[in-house]
Amino acid sequence: MIINTAAIVIHSIRYGDSDLIVSLFTKSSGLKSYLLKGILKSKKGKIRSSLFQPLTLLEIEANHRNNDTLERLREAKILLPYATLQTDVVKSSLVFFISEILKNSIKEEEANESLFEYVTTALLWLDTNENISNFHISFLIKLTQYLGFYPDLSKISCRYFNLQEGCFQSNNSNLYCIEGENITLLKGFLGTTFEASMDIRTTRNVRNSILTILLVYFELHLHGFKKPKSLSVLTEIFD
Repeated sequence: MIINTAAIVIHSIRYGDSDLIVSLFTKSSGLKSYLLKGILKSKKGKIRSSLFQPLTLLEIEANHRNNDTLERLREAKILLPYATLQTDVVKSSLVFFISEILKNSIKEEEANESLFEYVTTALLWLDTNENISNFHISFLIKLTQYLGFYPDLSKISCRYFNLQEGCFQSNNSNLYCIEGENITLLKGFLGTTFEASMDIRTTRNVRNSILTILLVYFELHLHGFKKPKSLSVLTEIFD
């Protein structure tokens, strides 16, 4: 079946001397993997390897056979070009971090247009704004809404947040119940826009603590989720 769709580059890996395997989150079909034969040596092909940098927004034409094998791309071009994501050091570090988060979070080969639109909107916001210190915190919290484990806010006034159950509660019932300044700040991020979340005052240490809590939250709710390897780089960049 020939498909024309928007797509977000999640991951790419070299295969052999000249081939590339790329993982794309497509608007029409969810997560798909493609074998691009000879792309690393060809200078005349219609598809260039430079298109497959992490989180590039593409428009593609592909042949989807949907038989658990690598799919084939027929055409690919930039859908929406970025102005700063690939040149700004801090933003490019965020890009690698987010791409790893998405690689470990999105598994389904089926359309999820709301998730696709969210990620696209978030990337374009990051590309066009300069105050981005809390972006990764806000992005992760909002992402849980589309992955199905956004925190239950019905008892948000309670002292503890139970990471395992995804809810606020008044008692400390297990090892995954968190309290204190981190949870107070976490509450401030819930339900806010990207713009509003940038006005939340955080220190480097508190921001790193909240990030650690969120990554544990992802591990508890997503089977096979692994902490991004780029986490250490991100922490250094925001130091």
